[in-house]
Amino acid sequence: MKKTITKRGQKILKKFSKASLKASEDSKEHIKENLFQRISHIANIRLLILEWGLLVVALIMLAVTQAFWFGDSYAENTWTTGGTYTEATLGEVDSMNPLFATTNSERTLSRLLFSTLATNDYSGHPKPELAQSITPSEDGKIWTVKLREGLKWSDGEPITNEDVMFTFSLIKNPAVTTIYDANLANVKVTEGENGTIVFTLPTAYADFISALIIPIVPKHELADSDPKTLIEDSFSNAPVTSGPFTFNAVQSGALTQDETFYLSVNPNYYKEGAMLGSFAVHAYLERDDIIGALNSGSITATAELNEADAERVTTGKFLQKNSSLDSGAFIFFNTSSAKLKDAEVRRAIRQGIDMAAVRANVPEAEAINYPILESQMKLTVYPALPEYNADAAKAKLAELRGGENVSLELATVNTGILPKVTETVAESLRNLGYEVNVTAYEENQEFISSVLSKRNYDILVYDIELGADPDPLPYYHSSQASKSGLNLSNYRNALVDDLLLAGRETLDQSLRVKKYESFLEYWVSEVPAIAIYRSNLTYYYNRNVRTFSNDLRLVTALDRFADVTNWAVNNTTKNKTP
Repeated sequence: MKKTITKRGQKILKKFSKASLKASEDSKEHIKENLFQRISHIANIRLLILEWGLLVVALIMLAVTQAFWFGDSYAENTWTTGGTYTEATLGEVDSMNPLFATTNSERTLSRLLFSTLATNDYSGHPKPELAQSITPSEDGKIWTVKLREGLKWSDGEPITNEDVMFTFSLIKNPAVTTIYDANLANVKVTEGENGTIVFTLPTAYADFISALIIPIVPKHELADSDPKTLIEDSFSNAPVTSGPFTFNAVQSGALTQDETFYLSVNPNYYKEGAMLGSFAVHAYLERDDIIGALNSGSITATAELNEADAERVTTGKFLQKNSSLDSGAFIFFNTSSAKLKDAEVRRAIRQGIDMAAVRANVPEAEAINYPILESQMKLTVYPALPEYNADAAKAKLAELRGGENVSLELATVNTGILPKVTETVAESLRNLGYEVNVTAYEENQEFISSVLSKRNYDILVYDIELGADPDPLPYYHSSQASKSGLNLSNYRNALVDDLLLAGRETLDQSLRVKKYESFLEYWVSEVPAIAIYRSNLTYYYNRNVRTFSNDLRLVTALDRFADVTNWAVNNTTKNKTP
């Protein structure tokens, strides 16, 4: 049986071998007959071969072109998470406690690290932020605030009503010098029913919600600190935060006094987390250094330059966007100074200052003549301003001075174009016969306590926030002519006080217009200040990043951070899902 199977296998193998040999011979013969013996015929069909070859090449190129041409139909560029956004700011950082933020660097850190009870939205109007609701009474004298549920500090501790009340007690403490006290004079803060906080005002205030754009600080971190030395507390160097970012580290420059503050995403922020992996604030002391950083590409963006600086930005990596702010630069006369107490003197000085020359320093800015912007409120009647006449002004001032030599102290801050603007104002004053000393201070806590609070100047050239809604009261009401107030002119007029209070209290827009028109009549006649220009934010940013939306209406420069959680530096291409 075994032998029979073996013989059959051998026969099958022989048959398979013979068939393979035959197939091989047939293939060779086929190739020889149909290929090699026909090569000589190619010359006769070479044109046809060429045509087919070109057709195949054309089809291949068409397919490749189509792939590139229609690539966008199935792929898209998207922003992804991660990366560091580095913004250059101007000014020293003495404290990261937001209650003491004075320099642009400190203000930027305050906005990124701390949330406020209210904030300005995309349209430039105030809305609740940490607050879930902010509700006024019918008479506008009582405002009730309810916090959002589940708010946390960056260390995980809950944000409570006690934190809010503690913050306001610090602001109102005379030992604590902060700009936030101006709109809170005589305001009582108490805890209400159902977990609310109640603000009781001495008079109605239609736009009190704007006064609640105030950063809240943690009671559990600062309750045991002495208010007199609060700025020196360790909290100022390593704060517990509530904003979109939290403090990580600070690095000093190797050869300069510049500092870079590195911020991490705050996992406890009440909104959706930021797309950025981190945010770095590079605090420079000189604007020239910021321009150098732009040209070297070592920073992502800056809000510290103006449109005229574009000539010095030599790299093509940066774009520029300009946004008008609800702020303005003014010349404030210290009406408590014996040299400027007489309104007739101030009127003559106004007539003798060459405002065209002053404004020429900022050609891109909108000139303004009054402390109420048309974007805030359109008035029916504006009081007329006198025309520039240096000779008439000089003669009038010589008569009023009686031949006496008078020296004026001019103050400003060493920020942006203000020093140059102030020098131009000083030149006009010198032409009017005054001796003039100009001092450009660093805008820090020392400047607030020693210069602004004490009104240590005859004339101040300064940029102030005017707000989305007109409210000149903080700058011209007698109650604000104090150490903690913002009446930088020390201007006092009982009739003006009544007009400003009436304009603030009423919700009737037509009545407000009339009150503010009457206020402007006094403002022009008694000259506590001269309006120069509307402030403008010029923002330089790397063309390869996503920064604040062009749809944002900026009330202040810091409102650019309203959508900071959407900013991004990482970009990638993704295929679309069919």
